[in-house]
Amino acid sequence: MPLDRFPAIQECVNAFRRLPGIGPKGAQRIVFHLLTQDPESASLIAASCESLHERVNLCGRCHILVEGEAGGENCTVCGGREPSVICVVQEPADVFAIERASGFRGKFHVLMGVISPLDGVNPEDLTIGDLMDRIKEEGVKEVILALNPTMAGEGTSLYLAKVLKPLGVRVTQLAQGLPMGSHLEYADELTLTRSLEGRKEL
Repeated sequence: MPLDRFPAIQECVNAFRRLPGIGPKGAQRIVFHLLTQDPESASLIAASCESLHERVNLCGRCHILVEGEAGGENCTVCGGREPSVICVVQEPADVFAIERASGFRGKFHVLMGVISPLDGVNPEDLTIGDLMDRIKEEGVKEVILALNPTMAGEGTSLYLAKVLKPLGVRVTQLAQGLPMGSHLEYADELTLTRSLEGRKEL
């Protein structure tokens, strides 16, 4: 029976397909599962998703996710960590991966993407300016580049090394250990820990 006979189901399937890693079949499974559950289950999921942007914000300085804070100029991570080292990551999810794996106690900075001219993403579209301001103001001695090992990630790392070294900081990069094209958030804890411990200077 074609789904186009059920516009409500098709609309919900299309909504779930917008999520990363969810294809047509996966989206259909989710929707059919919800239809077999108590209506309260679907309402709970919808309410939780709807409140995300109200309860979770980005820190205005380091751009990590914060909950229960206003998302202003400083968060608890900005103020309560080792100030001399900043680990630069691509997306907010990468912070959780590194924290889970390595026990890193320095500060973080989220670029909110990588440089990709083909996709229309240039350096000024990222939070590189904020990073440079932090280095100048916070007495940072080392910047660890922990971007995803992709072509765009490598290119962004080289660009950052070029613009950050004149600020007098040591610029290092995670040691090779993550396969090319992979993402930090999917790396196992041991690999991430060893990559961080064996970081090399750029």
